[in-house]
Amino acid sequence: MTFTCVAGLGVSGTAVARALAERGEHVVVVEAVEGERQLAAAAELAGLGVETRFGEMALPEGATRLVTTGWAPHHPLVAAALEAGVEVVGEVELAWRLRPAHAAPWLALTGTNGKTTAVRMLTSILLAAGHKALAVGNVGLPVVRAVAEPYDVLAVELSSFQLHWSATLAPHAAAILNVAPDHLDWHGSMEAYAAAKGRVYERAGTVIYNADDPEATRLAAPYPGAVGFTLRVPKRGQLGVVEDLLVDRAFVADPVEAAEELATLGDIRPLAPHNVANALAAAALARAFGVPGEAVARGLRDFVPDPHRLALVDQVGGVDYVDDSKATNPHAAAAALASYPSIVWVAGGQLKGADVDDLVRRAAPRLRGAVLLGADRAEIAEALARHAPNVPVVDIADRDTGAMEKVVIAAARLASPGDTVLLSPSAASLDMYPGYPARGEAFARAVRGLKERAEGAV
Repeated sequence: MTFTCVAGLGVSGTAVARALAERGEHVVVVEAVEGERQLAAAAELAGLGVETRFGEMALPEGATRLVTTGWAPHHPLVAAALEAGVEVVGEVELAWRLRPAHAAPWLALTGTNGKTTAVRMLTSILLAAGHKALAVGNVGLPVVRAVAEPYDVLAVELSSFQLHWSATLAPHAAAILNVAPDHLDWHGSMEAYAAAKGRVYERAGTVIYNADDPEATRLAAPYPGAVGFTLRVPKRGQLGVVEDLLVDRAFVADPVEAAEELATLGDIRPLAPHNVANALAAAALARAFGVPGEAVARGLRDFVPDPHRLALVDQVGGVDYVDDSKATNPHAAAAALASYPSIVWVAGGQLKGADVDDLVRRAAPRLRGAVLLGADRAEIAEALARHAPNVPVVDIADRDTGAMEKVVIAAARLASPGDTVLLSPSAASLDMYPGYPARGEAFARAVRGLKERAEGAV
């Protein structure tokens, strides 16, 4: 009998332990934190015969498999398993192996930024086509739980961590949105990070790639018949944009002579270049599954964007205030900064070693001012001094709960009617907030306070 060690009592780890125990396997969970949530999960699993060992993260003697939920190869527990010759797999890989006969096909998507939005767009399109579909993986329900349910198709968001530990996935179709430096501390190099993303293509029935992204294009190059998507007019075998239409020249009877209109730019919310790319990726995956064109438009119209992704908070004094707190790396911030013509930029936090020089250089012509906060704000200030020396910069050193109010007040003083005050930090938030949602909510509260004071002064 397989003896599986499960790494951690997070949502995915708990789901893995339950799934294996229900199959009669011997399961031991190792967990470093003995908190209230972890103790409750351990008590629930104990009823299924699962042992939880708190404290020291040691590989149990006799374990024949380790299931990790995103831990890096250099983590001591993972390293010990690899050294001992114990098989290491991820939750997604395990879910693929546990699929029942005639299981729902997977439409898989990865990328540095935009994954969650594109997968949720895809799910909305699949639902509009009448399929019983669910978004899973790096978003929503753990895949190991979803595969046991009778869905028609699964829209699977995959991170580089999950793909690193996946060896046999064979999705019906797979797409890469974009590839830019991220998580290099986990993977060790940009080459290793890109290679992990590329694993999504290895056994895919249809390979879909962003033809405007050099790294995604390179990763798709070895696969004959790969389908590209582009913000330009599509070539044969691509999806793209013609005037205000999303057009398919790949999944049609005659890609040389024929094209099919799928949707309009007006069907995409919020309308920004990177979100058009998200919609095209979702449409390509759906079309690979046989979804008709009219369902693409209907699904995009039905899609409700997640919070903290180019979300308009309010307009105050003719200035729009936009919350893009989800932009936790330079690549994500670049997409947001390219979406508005005149910007007061709110940025800063934990850069995690990321270089912001290229981001600032490209955004400089659009910047009317910048307000910086967080641990690594000095690095952004230095990049602004090099590439946008005439842009006024306000440094907010405060790290307390009132810091964001000072940020918004400073941004309002820099902005003129027609400008956009854009919170797109290009950095993680844990130096000041529990996560990017809390940062975005603090920004929204500060904007609402600004509006109340402005209205009270009239």
